[in-house]
Amino acid sequence: MGKMKIKLIVVGKLKEKYLKEGISEYQKRLSTMIPVEIIELPDEKIPDRASAKEMELVKAREGDKILARIGGDDKVVILAINGKLMSSEDLADLVKNSEIYGTNNLVLIIGGSLGLSDEVNKRSDVQISFGRMTLPHQLMRLVLMEQIYRAQMINRGSAYHK
Repeated sequence: MGKMKIKLIVVGKLKEKYLKEGISEYQKRLSTMIPVEIIELPDEKIPDRASAKEMELVKAREGDKILARIGGDDKVVILAINGKLMSSEDLADLVKNSEIYGTNNLVLIIGGSLGLSDEVNKRSDVQISFGRMTLPHQLMRLVLMEQIYRAQMINRGSAYHK
């Protein structure tokens, strides 16, 4: 069984120091369990009072950058507000099953402020949601890292999850 890696592809720069610290803390904790690579892609400038067509173009450009970072046999999970609601246990199962079935990389994607392009949606294997609330993308990144860590702890039978 090859060693699976988790790739987190995110659009937009992370500016807040406290979020950066939280994310690197979880990355450090995870480093002994599963490699997690964070790929931060620059977001496209959205013109003021952008038309629907201009917004689609921005999403398409960001989508191309995302797709360029996904391998042919990667399992792709996107975060979408109308995706499947998942519990922490569900996410733990998703990670465990991906490892068991020899997935090369498990790729988790957080899009830019306009969301993800149709191309990225089509390429995804699973669409998950952390609830119906809208969270800032930057904060979502920290929440996702914590949930990946929690998934590892669940799969190890650790008391962290309780």
